[in-house]
Amino acid sequence: MRITILNVSLLIGAIFQLSAQSEEVTISIQPYLQDATPNSIKVSWETNSGEESLVEFGVTPKLGRKVKGIAFDVNFTSARIHEVKIEGLDRFTAYYYRVKTGKAVSEIYQFKTPPFASDHESFNMVAMSDMQIDHNNPEKWAEVVNDGVLQYLKKEMKGKLPDNLALVLIPGDLVENGTKYGQWKKDFFNPAEKLFSQVPVYPVLGNHEKNSTYYFKYFSLPENGSPAYAEHWWYKDYGNTRVIGLNSNDGYRDIKEQYDWLEKVLDDTGNNQDIDFVFAQLHHPYKSELWIPGEEESTGKVVQLLEKFSSDTGKPSVHFFGHTHGYSRGQSKDHKHLWVNVASAGGALDNWGEFEGRDYDEFTVTQDQHGFVVVEVDADPNDPKFTIKRISRGNANVARNNEMTDSITVWRKERKPQMPETIYPVDEVVDTMGIILKAGKFDSGGSEAFHAASNWQISTSKDFSSTVFESWKQFENWYYLENRQKSDDLTDEKTERLKTNTTYFWRVRYRDQNLNWSVWSKTATFKTKG
Repeated sequence: MRITILNVSLLIGAIFQLSAQSEEVTISIQPYLQDATPNSIKVSWETNSGEESLVEFGVTPKLGRKVKGIAFDVNFTSARIHEVKIEGLDRFTAYYYRVKTGKAVSEIYQFKTPPFASDHESFNMVAMSDMQIDHNNPEKWAEVVNDGVLQYLKKEMKGKLPDNLALVLIPGDLVENGTKYGQWKKDFFNPAEKLFSQVPVYPVLGNHEKNSTYYFKYFSLPENGSPAYAEHWWYKDYGNTRVIGLNSNDGYRDIKEQYDWLEKVLDDTGNNQDIDFVFAQLHHPYKSELWIPGEEESTGKVVQLLEKFSSDTGKPSVHFFGHTHGYSRGQSKDHKHLWVNVASAGGALDNWGEFEGRDYDEFTVTQDQHGFVVVEVDADPNDPKFTIKRISRGNANVARNNEMTDSITVWRKERKPQMPETIYPVDEVVDTMGIILKAGKFDSGGSEAFHAASNWQISTSKDFSSTVFESWKQFENWYYLENRQKSDDLTDEKTERLKTNTTYFWRVRYRDQNLNWSVWSKTATFKTKG
């Protein structure tokens, strides 16, 4: 029998086909949830082979309903990512589900659909970032998820996980190198499968993702950004809150279209009566107390847009970020806007003194610790608010088992403290050196809030157009393991040297811990000696 090249090719092809058929289909990445709406949700998973993409679901563990989706190549092998969109769901309802590819069937998991804003349902979310592997502590990400997030929720809240947690935000650096296929399974998805299988996850790109095609294959994010930059920026509404995802990476951070899109979304949000709060997430910080080299000027543009939005609309906002491996929480001086670094959920910490840092006025708390942030959104239609809590896992020096190390609550409605009283100097002649401005006691105006900040101004003009001294101090300033504001009651402030024989005007305003400023005090005046 003569063996031809064609016969050999057919034989080899048949061998490969038999091999593929005999390969047992296994689930390599357990199902994870994305892009939930009140009536739909997306389920994804990965298998080593197989084209079937089937989700069985129902309101009981008996399931009873089925829906098919698509499978697509992930790395030019037989491995497949599967994506199924389940539609026709009821809002704010718990469903059971499992996925199936051939003979490979997952466990039965559960998810819960979001409410409509008009339902006024309260909810929780978790924000954490920079879980890329630390080779000296490779299990940290698994610890933060399983001993951290899951155990914290189990202890603090009753009910099942989907009832306690609505969504997970991740402002970048999910893996060490996004172009390495194996890291996505081993270092990111597998350690977090008990979380992502029951709670939708919403990431944005960090620098470690390297704009990899794997990122865009694994995640199916809202398709409401600029069409030419699909999934680079987007927004997602959950109840009374709008989450905005942005790309702060090189090659995208300076694209005008992103800022134009953000302005348009914020304009729409301001006119949307259903939205009380805006939470933006992007990777790079505008300012960083632990690691100045990680700062990115373009993030300042985002901060300015969010500040303007909050002041124009009265709707509080937050920008969550990472990149610096440690927690920080700050606030804008003149706006109801928070700055929150939600790292590190796995990456090696930027320890105090290890890199160049700076004590910025905006930041109240900075901690070189692992952990995550819990956001509790209260959707009370008469008085909505949100509370941010830092839950710490500690560091190599001090271990912490889900300790709350920082917290702040912000209300949608304004609660102004009473106008402070100017006490000294008032119509007096004083020395030019070491003047101590003195104001009256803080009055919350009927709330239980305490005195959290003071803003002092001295000017040579009565309209304060020529300010020569300004001070903005918080009730606490945790920097390099100490509270630099420990002994300051915020009712007095020492000035800098002033000119001789000059008339000055001064005023002060007080802020409570919920970011509400009083009106400025009455203007007082004094004159320096000649």
